[in-house]
Amino acid sequence: MAVAHQRRAKTTVLCTLKSAREQGFSTTMILKGTKFQLKVWRYLKTIKKGKIKTYKQVAIGIKSPKSARAVANACAKNPYAPIIPCHRVIKTDGGLGGYSGRGGIKQKLRLLRSEKVAI
Repeated sequence: MAVAHQRRAKTTVLCTLKSAREQGFSTTMILKGTKFQLKVWRYLKTIKKGKIKTYKQVAIGIKSPKSARAVANACAKNPYAPIIPCHRVIKTDGGLGGYSGRGGIKQKLRLLRSEKVAI
């Protein structure tokens, strides 16, 4: 019974946060990570809805062009997916890569399709 209650509470909080964002309210996020992870997560927030970048493009964007693999690892540690939109980052070969958010790679694909990204 407690697990069902926790799920309902979590769903309520997530719906409330989504609704608040849609209405223009900001939510406070406490980001804890390495300097590199924080740099990646800040950059991810600049990727516009409906757009995608590769891990390599993100690495270049944060002025660390040889760190595409480290960018992928930082995306995997993203504590606020999809608020910090790591789902908008894909592999250079066009593959989806991974997704740290709830629902895994299937959710990443759903999110991209909902943003009208041709995948």
